[in-house]
Amino acid sequence: MIIYLARHGQDEDNAAGLLNGRRDTNLTAVGLAQANLLAQTIKELGIEINQIYSSPLKRAYQTAKIVADTLGLSQPEKLELLIERDFGIMTGKSGRDIESLCAPDIIKSDTINYFLSPTGAETFPQLLVRGQEVLNWLQENSSTKNVLLVTHGDIGKMIYAAFYHLDWPEVLTKFHFGNSELLLLSADSQPADRQVHKTEQYNQ
Repeated sequence: MIIYLARHGQDEDNAAGLLNGRRDTNLTAVGLAQANLLAQTIKELGIEINQIYSSPLKRAYQTAKIVADTLGLSQPEKLELLIERDFGIMTGKSGRDIESLCAPDIIKSDTINYFLSPTGAETFPQLLVRGQEVLNWLQENSSTKNVLLVTHGDIGKMIYAAFYHLDWPEVLTKFHFGNSELLLLSADSQPADRQVHKTEQYNQ
């Protein structure tokens, strides 16, 4: 099985600089354009997708539906395991406040800061376990050759980490997983070959 991993397009919380977590907001006009560009890129590159699975949150499902419609595929199947990390008490906070509210328990990357364990939040070790559960579920329940997972930034990175057996702190700082970017997870590819479609969307 070859897995393609996409992050949703920009949503209303992204545009406002808010930490959305499991808040369920819609794509913005920018996000819709990003999702359409993702779909067209997949089509133009001739990437074969047999089945699309999506996080149940609107921003991911709207992105997944645009891709499905563009490629002429059946509607995406919602998969609860793909939902974004629970941000706990940081849900709805401004991304600018991560350092002041969570330091020193943070990891800084070139583009964003990651909070590690505020009250009520999933930790990255927990998220890595869920990333492996996604991969296990696919192996047990999906018989298709090429699948597209439409998900979110933090859980998306942990699915990538689980697939390539990488340490989660390394993955957090290794690359940015921007809105509507597309990653490749394949036994025949190297982790460094991950980005099939890249954008410059550096929100949380």
